[in-house]
Amino acid sequence: MKRIYNFIIILFLLIFSSIFICFKSQASTKTDGIESFPASYKPYLIELQKKHPNWKFTAMYTNLDWNYVIDQENIFGKNLVPKNYGDKWKNTTPGQYNVEVDSGWVDSSREAVEFCMDPRNFLNEVRLMQFEGLSFDTNTNNIDGIEKILYGTEFYNNRVSYFDSYGNSINMNEKYSDLILRGGQNSKVSPYHLASRIKQEVGPFLSHSSISGKVEGFEGLYNFYNIGATSSSEPMGAIKKGLQYARDGKGASQTIKDRYLIPWNTKERAITGGGIFIGSSYINVGQNTIYLQKFDVNDDRSANLFSHQYMTNILAPYSESKSIYNGYKKSGLLELPMSFIIPVYNNMPELMTDNPNINKDEFSIENSKVYCNGTNVNIRTGPSTSYEIIGVVNLQDKMTRILKGKQNGERWDKVVLENGIIRIYLSNLCNRRIRSTN
Repeated sequence: MKRIYNFIIILFLLIFSSIFICFKSQASTKTDGIESFPASYKPYLIELQKKHPNWKFTAMYTNLDWNYVIDQENIFGKNLVPKNYGDKWKNTTPGQYNVEVDSGWVDSSREAVEFCMDPRNFLNEVRLMQFEGLSFDTNTNNIDGIEKILYGTEFYNNRVSYFDSYGNSINMNEKYSDLILRGGQNSKVSPYHLASRIKQEVGPFLSHSSISGKVEGFEGLYNFYNIGATSSSEPMGAIKKGLQYARDGKGASQTIKDRYLIPWNTKERAITGGGIFIGSSYINVGQNTIYLQKFDVNDDRSANLFSHQYMTNILAPYSESKSIYNGYKKSGLLELPMSFIIPVYNNMPELMTDNPNINKDEFSIENSKVYCNGTNVNIRTGPSTSYEIIGVVNLQDKMTRILKGKQNGERWDKVVLENGIIRIYLSNLCNRRIRSTN
């Protein structure tokens, strides 16, 4: 009897140890530098590094199996696409096809999940922004970068002044960039992200009602991020709701108010307290990129993955990355030091999943050495001029053609460049064609 009892104890310990090992194996590990990435990532990152030497790349090994991740995300209602998208994007299972989970939105296909979750699809200058680190980084965040973001606004290179609740003017010796940097340090949120959010929420003018300190009934209160400023039909209703949050947290407990430095009755309390609010929900629990806020493959909430997802639109990181890129480019910020945290999964497929828009039936497999017969021929992420340009090839540049065919009546080839970049389509329009060397 004792032997059976001991055997049960040992068996229990073995099972427990296995569970613990499995649990530990799911904890992510981060390593800096391009050399830390798998071979299939490196060619794209090397090209980005050449163009942006101030950018830093961190490999986030999720230690999660690729197929397991896709299974967890390919659950009805978890990822949505617009109903007017093609069937390749949509779940076509009988009884689930075109069922509106939300008004105008339907469940996505497994192929769409695979495409949107494979980071290698987005290692270009535009879509990379979904991996931008949103946590405070002493190596990249500084006053000069904040000032560049604020350029063109009244916050730029400007000392802080504000009104207290009695209408008295308070003048500080510090600039807005100083407060934003300190706010980032205290909230552990990138001050670049905070500065961008301020520009997005209150615009370029210090006279915006959310930060003027002059709104009747809310004198001396400030809300730089419009937190709590929900829609209202009342004149200035949203602004007043935001300022109510600045005053008392809309009935929040004293613990919450203390955590967020409420009331926001100085501009510094508003900038820092609002930053703490922004960081507490996602950024400071390990979901510190737009990608990770959409796809919960890394967070610090008791390993409860795949459940804490900010949005259901499967293309949200894809779309937001372009908006961020356009803003940075317009403001001349692309040369700032930036950090990018890019996930890596176990057992990933050798080649990335194609965009569901691509009609694979129009392409045939080939394996031939070819060279370019044109100058400055654009190479893109897909077979259409609407896809991002990755770079150019020139006369006699060699490559390997792995697919040839047409898309929407135009000739496109899928090639592997000599530097290892793959899944790139080269248009053969205007005599800019690939000719076989065989």
